[in-house]
Amino acid sequence: MASQKRPRAAGQVRTGGTATKPGERQDGRRQNGRPQAGRSETGRPQAGPSQSGTTQNARSQDGRPQNTRSGGRPQNGQGGTAPSRATLVAEPRAGKAAGTRFSAPPWLQWSTLALSLAGLGMSIYMTIAHYTSPSILVCSNKGFIDCAKVTTSPESMVFNVFPVAVLGLVFYVFMTAINTPWAWRSGIPAIWWARLGGIITGMGFVLYLIYAEIIQIGNICLDCTTVHLITFLLFVLLIFAATLSGGQTAKAAR
Repeated sequence: MASQKRPRAAGQVRTGGTATKPGERQDGRRQNGRPQAGRSETGRPQAGPSQSGTTQNARSQDGRPQNTRSGGRPQNGQGGTAPSRATLVAEPRAGKAAGTRFSAPPWLQWSTLALSLAGLGMSIYMTIAHYTSPSILVCSNKGFIDCAKVTTSPESMVFNVFPVAVLGLVFYVFMTAINTPWAWRSGIPAIWWARLGGIITGMGFVLYLIYAEIIQIGNICLDCTTVHLITFLLFVLLIFAATLSGGQTAKAAR
């Protein structure tokens, strides 16, 4: 043939019809071990940094994956610890519970305290009369109203041991303590229940004393009736306060 094949250059290798130069390999890597742009040493595409600021997956030296974020955004573990879901749920519940706590109006607080002090003063007066002389009672001793007869009758002693006047004194010391403005504002469920239970018990005892005066003794004591009236008014106010609360304090105690 007139034309001859040109000899291959020294060091060239034909692979699949394509000649490669001495410094190159077919898979796109140079023999000096440096991978070309876009490929790692294993021949897989490298994950380069994202320009859009999205999260990239990287690995630390110990092989654990790390979440990094470009574009100046905080990475995981930086910028403080995010509140847990339980915390986010508990905070609204606590705020709701605090917002539903019943608060008695000031006029109710001072009215119950004034009535308690009035009952306390009358109880002290009746106790002194019991241990000294009924003659100090400012009350009639004749007719249907007879304080001396009532305060010296057997019914004036409970179980023949406790004077009714002393029991009234103890009751109003207790009611004065739990009807102070501090006790009203404390919001302690135990105080609320003690106030309500105390006045219900006191009112029940008053009904018994009225029965004893009218039915058993046949006379009434004007000073005793004054204490009964104070207890009744206090009962009305405290039941009214319990109605205003709408059971909120009772629910808080559960």
